[in-house]
Amino acid sequence: MPTALLIDDDVEHRKSAARLFAQRGWKIVEADDGTRAAELAFEHQAAAVVCDLLLPKWSGLQVARAIREKLDATKIIITAGRHYDVKREAVLEAGADGYFLKPLKWEGIARVLKRPTRRGRRLASPHSSTLKFQAPSTRLKFWGVRGSIPVPGPSTIGYGGNTTCVEVRTDGQIIVLDAGSGIRGLGLALEEEFGPAPVRLSLLLTHTHWDHIQGLPFFLPAYRRKNSIRVLGYEGARAGLASILAAQMEIPFFPVSWRDLPSTIKVQELKKMDFTIGKVRVHAKVLNHPGVCVGYRLFTRDGSIAFLPDNEPFEPLKLKLAARNGTRLEKARAEAAVERAKLVEFLKEADVLIIDAQYADEQYAEHIGWGHGALSRVVSLALEARVRKLFLFHHDPQHDDRKIDEMLQRARLLVVESGRALEVDAAREGAEVWLSKEPRVAAAAR
Repeated sequence: MPTALLIDDDVEHRKSAARLFAQRGWKIVEADDGTRAAELAFEHQAAAVVCDLLLPKWSGLQVARAIREKLDATKIIITAGRHYDVKREAVLEAGADGYFLKPLKWEGIARVLKRPTRRGRRLASPHSSTLKFQAPSTRLKFWGVRGSIPVPGPSTIGYGGNTTCVEVRTDGQIIVLDAGSGIRGLGLALEEEFGPAPVRLSLLLTHTHWDHIQGLPFFLPAYRRKNSIRVLGYEGARAGLASILAAQMEIPFFPVSWRDLPSTIKVQELKKMDFTIGKVRVHAKVLNHPGVCVGYRLFTRDGSIAFLPDNEPFEPLKLKLAARNGTRLEKARAEAAVERAKLVEFLKEADVLIIDAQYADEQYAEHIGWGHGALSRVVSLALEARVRKLFLFHHDPQHDDRKIDEMLQRARLLVVESGRALEVDAAREGAEVWLSKEPRVAAAAR
């Protein structure tokens, strides 16, 4: 008996689809969001997956990608309650086999199920011509999304409790953004993936606050002689970048010293704000955060990724300092406006923006000067820069999954109220994003 996995937060639509499959002898497994969908598909070896486009946490396209990576034979159908600005290419790129409007009809499902199972599948659309599936060459994966300190536990299991680490695969390069505690899991995954083959990667550090480097001593590839690691970053302290990284592994703090790591590690202290990693162009910009802290924008063949894990809005801090120092508030506002305009230009039309949104607005008022973002100001910045996809990042250690859900819904409401297009999500450990040159799903309210 084949299994159909039905994923939809609308109970009636889910029941309707279940009847179609049950009448034809299928076993039914149901889910109301995408967070466990991939696990359920693997567990039950689902022959068919029907997934809503807009789910409370993951999008249907994210679910399709996660399932397609492991299950090539599964037929995946994306459904939507109405017409959205979704290109068929985006559905194909996610690995889906069909895209239909609700309510589903068995005739359409049957056409998808009868198609040969193979890579290079074609899209079933109610309207149109067929296109071949081609996986994009650029993807990123979140390994650590938390700020300040790791917070494992049942209340953070949804979004994750590890500190900052993001992996980017593009143009033959493995680029790792920051080395918080999340890099430990990445290291284990790389060793399993590469086996006896050497791992070669570049680690880009935004700054040397401990939550951004604390995972490096536990990064397994650094303990394998076969591997090569290039560490790039800016000084951030008088001692220099290499000395800072080695200091956290000195004998009073750690049993293995930096100099005893067997892999080939080269630390390059950057002086210029523009450089390349293979074919990837990288632009850096100093951010509004205590000490020397930069953000990066990576330009790949499939689009650009901006990574700003620690950044505070300019105006509140400058006004606070002006009031303390007795300087004119008008001057402080003007200076803040100039700095913000520079940041907007730096982010202009980025495909993906991963940015510090640690505080809800009411919390930020009590933490001005701490160097972190405020939710509404982050959304406003992304809208002005015409970013395509915004990821709220650097989650506060005191924010549980429910609080982050609330902040995400608030961010999406702000986008709807603006009347402009912006897809918003909250960064979640294990989530992957594939970049494509084709337009993606636009932000939409349920």
